[in-house]
Amino acid sequence: QVQLVESGGGLVQAGGSLRLSCAASGRTFSTYAMGWFRQAPGKEREFVATISWSAVSTYFADSVKGRFTISRDNAKNTLYLQMNSLKPEDTAVYYCGATDPVPISTAYSRESRYKYWGQGTQVIVSS
Repeated sequence: QVQLVESGGGLVQAGGSLRLSCAASGRTFSTYAMGWFRQAPGKEREFVATISWSAVSTYFADSVKGRFTISRDNAKNTLYLQMNSLKPEDTAVYYCGATDPVPISTAYSRESRYKYWGQGTQVIVSS
């Protein structure tokens, strides 16, 4: 079993930055792919970014490409999402997810590939 706890959300003005963290416990963090998803009010949860356990592979949604960076520290069992140049449309609850153990360079954008989820952290971007 894997437990995930997100932190770092908050209120920020458009153009600002936030860094989200996701602390993992319960299993060997370094063997599974991780991802960030978000859900805005009244909308479906959507993919934001994903990273393989080796950090060799990363993928981003078009809406955040060039503004967000995903990284992980396997020694600290922590996933990060650096969000720069934030826009009001980035307002959402952000969730981190973890897959089952996967090959070294595998990362997934599909929500169905994720088995474990955190409780989410709220990000509000004011205009």
